[in-house]
Amino acid sequence: MLEPAQIEHIADELLAADRGRSVVPLLTAHHPGMTVDDAYAVQALWAKRRAESGHRVVGHKIGLTSKVMQAATGITEPDYGVIFDDMVFENGAVVPFDNYSNVRIEVELAFVLDKPLSGPACTIFDVLSATKYVVPALEILNSHVELQGRTIVDTISDNAAMGAMVLGGRPVAVDEIDLRWVGALLYRNQTIEETGIAAGVLNHPASGVAWLANKLFAHGTTLAAGEIILAGSFTRPMWVERGDSIHADYGSLGAITCLFE
Repeated sequence: MLEPAQIEHIADELLAADRGRSVVPLLTAHHPGMTVDDAYAVQALWAKRRAESGHRVVGHKIGLTSKVMQAATGITEPDYGVIFDDMVFENGAVVPFDNYSNVRIEVELAFVLDKPLSGPACTIFDVLSATKYVVPALEILNSHVELQGRTIVDTISDNAAMGAMVLGGRPVAVDEIDLRWVGALLYRNQTIEETGIAAGVLNHPASGVAWLANKLFAHGTTLAAGEIILAGSFTRPMWVERGDSIHADYGSLGAITCLFE
């Protein structure tokens, strides 16, 4: 376990990297004994500092929930991060490319909660009962720790690489469709790059939300009504460059577009 001063130093280092749009060396290289609990302590302090500077928590993200994402990162367990109000874009947004480092896009579903959710025994059925609606979403990854060789500890400390999200398409009630069969086609500059289906997220995207509620309970907190929960990607991360236009077609659930400038 790290000392409080070490956790504070890492959180400050990551905040500075965010402000400077820079990347720091692997945390695990400098702190080889760093644990998952240490990483979540870093993330919690990082989030506290952001809240103290005037930003408001509006939700959480779940990462590394699908086999395709685990294969892409070499990390084999889920993680979570915090979503702040300045991280949410509307459909059709022009996204400032220079706001982020290592810019990549993931295809996801977002659950908007109508009721609070808590562990320690939250199930997929509790999630479905508490959900107001589900809506298509794109996650913009923003990594402040070098990518090569990173571990779950590096990723968690860096707020699970959460940069921003774009919400769009058609919101649906959880009993309106079988969420496992929601599919998406991801285009960059009018060329299809990735495809996927939501069952790739732990067999059902609501399973990730249940995992999150139980994990947060272990860390002394819960999910609140009104929160937006990004349930995890069902495509590999797609690299984005300045000037790229992004289009994600979710079929009957509509589409999301954005432009990076």
